[in-house]
Amino acid sequence: MLTKAQQQGFLDNGYLALPGFKSAADIAALRQRAAQIVQAFDPLQNRAVFSTKEQDRSVDDYFMGSASTVRCFLEEEAFAENGQLRQDKSLSINKIGHAMHDLDPVFDKFSRGPALAALAADIGLQQPQIWQSMYIFKQPGIGGEVRWHQDATFFETQPISVTTFWFALEDASVTNGCLWVEPGGHRGPLRERFVTSSSPSATAARIEPLDATPWPDERTAVPLEVSAGTLVLLHGLLPHYSAPNRSAVSRHAYTLHVTDGRSQYSARNWLQRSSDFPVRGF
Repeated sequence: MLTKAQQQGFLDNGYLALPGFKSAADIAALRQRAAQIVQAFDPLQNRAVFSTKEQDRSVDDYFMGSASTVRCFLEEEAFAENGQLRQDKSLSINKIGHAMHDLDPVFDKFSRGPALAALAADIGLQQPQIWQSMYIFKQPGIGGEVRWHQDATFFETQPISVTTFWFALEDASVTNGCLWVEPGGHRGPLRERFVTSSSPSATAARIEPLDATPWPDERTAVPLEVSAGTLVLLHGLLPHYSAPNRSAVSRHAYTLHVTDGRSQYSARNWLQRSSDFPVRGF
């Protein structure tokens, strides 16, 4: 699937962009299904907002339950001061998560297949396990910032094995909030760990600092401007970020977070699967 040069590029840089990996028809089918899920969502019944800004947070049942179902989360700026949505709910959703790839036939078809299985093998995932799927909208005008982070923070394994499969469903540019990465940054340490703990009254989650290495800045970060259909692979230790989208154009994307079954998945990760809903590969 990958050339030797592409494999070496992923090893050296911690990321790899593969233009044209998904067809226009594939993208259209996924976008149509996402729109149907949003149409069925009642934001007045479930006002869950997704943000990456809090270091510590109370994690409600709606968020925790999304590990094994399909739920919608709103943008931070979706609501006006009177508590009403500022605009139509289709333009207020931050993301859909987190088990569409296992529960929805359209998402399952997009998320699996021989090409993805071969690609996983080429980058060293011998026993790929897809833990999470997210459909990210990056809405025009209110699309929220995703702060600098490493995906291994949220999917800790020993040894670290998580790899992100990030599919551009629309053209992504600096203007509408494309990804930014630090080439070679995956050779640095894991800076944080997102862990959960439970009490009789609530489940809490916190960011646990591990290493004080600073996050990238404009001297070391580069934008990943890609066209619709591109698949971007991200090493779990690669620092990456996306700015708020203040443009008039959305930036839809779809992501899968995949670990190697040979590694030990941490019991403190927020996303867990029960024995009757086992994690599967490509």
